[in-house]
Amino acid sequence: MAFINYVTHIQFDFGALRLLREECERLGLNRPLIVTDPGIKAAGLLDRAEAALGNLPHAVFDATPANPTEAAVRAAAAIYQAQGCDGLIALGGGSAIDCAKGVAIAATHEGPLTHYATIEGGSPRISERVAPIIAVPTTSGTGSEVARGAILIVDDGRKLGFHSWHLVPRSAICDPELTYGLPPMLTAATGMDAIAHCMETFMASAFNPPADGIALDGLTRGWAHIERATRNGAQDGEARRQLMSASMQGAMAFQKGLGCVHSLSHSLGGINPRLHHGTLNAMFLPAVVDFNAQAPSVQQEKRLERMAHAMGLASGSDIPEALRDMNARLGLPQGLAAMGVQSEQFQAVIAGALKDHCHATNPRLASTGDYEALLAASM
Repeated sequence: MAFINYVTHIQFDFGALRLLREECERLGLNRPLIVTDPGIKAAGLLDRAEAALGNLPHAVFDATPANPTEAAVRAAAAIYQAQGCDGLIALGGGSAIDCAKGVAIAATHEGPLTHYATIEGGSPRISERVAPIIAVPTTSGTGSEVARGAILIVDDGRKLGFHSWHLVPRSAICDPELTYGLPPMLTAATGMDAIAHCMETFMASAFNPPADGIALDGLTRGWAHIERATRNGAQDGEARRQLMSASMQGAMAFQKGLGCVHSLSHSLGGINPRLHHGTLNAMFLPAVVDFNAQAPSVQQEKRLERMAHAMGLASGSDIPEALRDMNARLGLPQGLAAMGVQSEQFQAVIAGALKDHCHATNPRLASTGDYEALLAASM
């Protein structure tokens, strides 16, 4: 049976950050905890958010790592409880927003975070007690501001997913102006993350026509504007707006499911947390699209041809090479080897991918041998 759910209250506009206090008041937050990271603080975006709050009492946790960890969640949850906070403002990219979702669980539920991981059967254990979240994205990539999931590295080193409709932020403030200062390479990597979300969810075989439509439109917007946003992002507000929409749409759609791109990225990112998730997705996407071309559901519903049309390409068979060309034009690495990945790591990556929550929703179920071939093709 298909389950389709769209629930987030979204404020989307240039300068929408000014609505932050209004959204706190709408949700009844009297002392929120801002969860952010050192880069956001250094860029002055934390100051802008605090200015938007005015004299509303609040606390700050600004030590979210690039790949959020259970240790960071514990540290932020301790501040939340010590300061008597009643909600969260997640300010940053996917890392800060996912960290805030971890805090929303840890500050209101007993036991270790792993107890609530999806592959540990933890989703039903996440209850309505979770702390309410206002998400303010500063990148255009993960779309975590409208999604029900978070990806966190737990204490045993695994990179796990946490999924519950209770984790969907109560409010998302999408302000393209907050992405103007994003460096070109981070714009490219996060933008390709958004494109991967749109493409993978569109290829997934679950029945969710609204997700398909949202994903295909998001792909159209993201593909047409990612180069402009990367090369001239500080001056091209329209490109930033369209890329932020693609990011939001990809995450609204991926409730339908993702696939091998993400199962591989999650596994490899857990093995080496220094590797950027969006960049990994960009590396895996061409090989996975080629692999998925043989899936019956992809063929029957002409999924590749429809994506090719959205990307301005003549044929679905042109997509893998177009993705490689886009990666090159954006200045991203030309393969996993350029990121320092070695073939000796393959077996550990495959073991993690087979257990990942995205593995089962790929339109063509991958075997150990398939994953090995995908890794080799992505080197």
